[in-house]
Amino acid sequence: MAQAKIQAKMNEAFNTKFSRTLSMADRSGQLLEREREELELTANRLMGRTLAVEVSVGTVRNLQQEEALNKATSIIDEVVQKLLDNMEGGRQRLLALHAACLTEALHVPVPIDQGFQAVVIHCALEDQKKIKRRLETLLRNVENAEKNIKLMDHQKLANSC
Repeated sequence: MAQAKIQAKMNEAFNTKFSRTLSMADRSGQLLEREREELELTANRLMGRTLAVEVSVGTVRNLQQEEALNKATSIIDEVVQKLLDNMEGGRQRLLALHAACLTEALHVPVPIDQGFQAVVIHCALEDQKKIKRRLETLLRNVENAEKNIKLMDHQKLANSC
């Protein structure tokens, strides 16, 4: 989906610039029909090359980093599974895991999970950032869920009166 959008934007920008250049040259009488066809063929060939390029960014990990990432992911997944049973306990656990990812964890309201911190430290830097972002997203989702639950409870009380 994203690649299609990028491709569409490139085509749009290229076609606009190329058409503008051609029309300006046509108006000034500088291009012959043969030159115009040659330019169009060259432009199409170049566009074909650029569209054939696929950029892929991957995180290079050694075995220790791979194992650490798998362990960190499984720890987070376990907490997520337990969230439905105990929302507040799960939120506190997520906060402790998140605190382990912070560089300035001096004023954190929960104790840092030092075991998780040791696991995260062994992850690749890019993976550390992804783990932190995932925990932040989960915490936001839990917070939103708690707000929705309170709102629904309030609505139930209002409807029952």
